[in-house]
Amino acid sequence: MPLLNSLATPYAEALLQVTEARNESGVAASQCKDLLDVWNQSSDFRDAMISPVLEPAAKKQAIESLLGDQITPSVMNLLKVLADRQRLQAFDAVMLRFLELYREQQGITLAHVRSAQPLSEQQQAALSSKVQAMAGTDKVDIDLSVDPGLIGGFVVSLGSQVIDASLSGQVRRLGLALAKAS
Repeated sequence: MPLLNSLATPYAEALLQVTEARNESGVAASQCKDLLDVWNQSSDFRDAMISPVLEPAAKKQAIESLLGDQITPSVMNLLKVLADRQRLQAFDAVMLRFLELYREQQGITLAHVRSAQPLSEQQQAALSSKVQAMAGTDKVDIDLSVDPGLIGGFVVSLGSQVIDASLSGQVRRLGLALAKAS
């Protein structure tokens, strides 16, 4: 188990236990996804939270003022504990580990989808039904990301199964086929 994962697991397990006891694990999972988006998209927020210059009290106050009424008390308490123990550098690892444990507990399959362009709501719905059919369950959590390097199309990773419907994948397969033919 990697060091960061061994650090993140106890916090993630504690959050899962607390949210389960309060019947809010689904809400907490949704909030953790949103918080991860903020963490990944806002370098100012991330840099402030991991800065050794800011005192834990200042970080907790910032978290409280920014997120106070937007997250459950369980998630807020976790963030405050991470700030107190100067563990906010592991924030994303804790959130990801919590989501992983939550999915395991709920029997939810995670599918990673990379597309060349952002997908419309209609495309997401169609893709979601196809991925659910591939997984054989309606409990699928889809992680969408945009990768312009695909040129066009998308790539779906569902466990060890990968469906490459991208233009760059087609070009690569065509190149391999031509190389074998010559």
